[in-house]
Amino acid sequence: MRPLRTALSEHNEVSQGKLRRLNLALQVPPILLTGVVLVLIDHTTWWGTAALVVGVLAAVVAMERWTADDLARVAVPCLVITAAVWVFGALVADSSTAFYGLGVVGSLVVPQLPRHRIAAGLGLLAFIATVGAGRLLVSQDDVVGDLIAYVLVPTGVFIVATPLLYGNQRYLDLMKETRDREAELAVAQERIRFAGDLHDIQGHTLHVVKLKTVLAQKLVHSDADRAQEELREIHALVADTIAQTKNLAHAQRRLNLSAELENAKNLFEAAGIAVRVDRRAEADPRTAELLGQVLRETTTNILRHAQATLVRITLTGQGIDIVNDGAKDAPPPALSGLSALRQRVAEDGGELTVEQESGRFRTAAAFPRAGATPAPATKALEGSR
Repeated sequence: MRPLRTALSEHNEVSQGKLRRLNLALQVPPILLTGVVLVLIDHTTWWGTAALVVGVLAAVVAMERWTADDLARVAVPCLVITAAVWVFGALVADSSTAFYGLGVVGSLVVPQLPRHRIAAGLGLLAFIATVGAGRLLVSQDDVVGDLIAYVLVPTGVFIVATPLLYGNQRYLDLMKETRDREAELAVAQERIRFAGDLHDIQGHTLHVVKLKTVLAQKLVHSDADRAQEELREIHALVADTIAQTKNLAHAQRRLNLSAELENAKNLFEAAGIAVRVDRRAEADPRTAELLGQVLRETTTNILRHAQATLVRITLTGQGIDIVNDGAKDAPPPALSGLSALRQRVAEDGGELTVEQESGRFRTAAAFPRAGATPAPATKALEGSR
């Protein structure tokens, strides 16, 4: 179970990376562009312009760290810098847009606080309003205009921006929790399936061993030869059970292809990957076992090594074809599990093909001489996320 848990964890990390890049593309450019526009509109002196630029840069740094879920590292420095810019802009540089950096940083920091968010938000709002009102102590030429530009607009922007970013943060947190729960459920289902296989191997054998042990105890004095025969059978049963258990641990026990297909579908969906399955015919038992092993190994490889969003699985009576997107633009990794299966497939008259091209990775196993029967009416297992 550990490889599957690791693979799901790695895939979730990849998904988080994609989400971070999306947030970077959607959030940082507007923040930077708005800051540049405000600087161009409100620049009067070089020191005032420099202060505005520092505030904008602090806002961009905070937003970049927010997308990386690492805002705590820069929260205090960015708050201090942008607060100082607002004080300087309102009381010295005659810049009503100097609140911009503090508005961005504050609306990012407050929703991330573990507690006392409302108190922190009200405190920051009071600070913005107080500094803005302090403008009236410096200049009383246009009281109404200064109240609007330095108090009402900054506090209004902060009041609107903070709930929006709080809602966005909650959505991201819930999505992450949902992915984690789905991954845990997929691992739990795999454990249950493994436990069922283990019970099938050991449950019946242990019951038989128990009965034969009781019988051997009764015969040991009355029929020693028969007792020895029972003991030999017990030894053989135990040895066979040990071998089957080892095979199960190494995924070499006879597999149920339908169960493997359903398990792969559940694992992919838990990782947020869409699945399309086309089951055209049923393979004979021996071929189905090998196809199940190829499917299991390929599922783990996709979760571990790819950044897939879609997997297509095609099953016929002679083989299986698995294609996923999200393959890295690099030489394919060394897949030792598939390398070992390639030899087993070849020994049974088949061929295992692994190809990577244009961001797609294809794994196919074909047994040209295998027999096949038409798939039942409920052949398709299709899922999407």
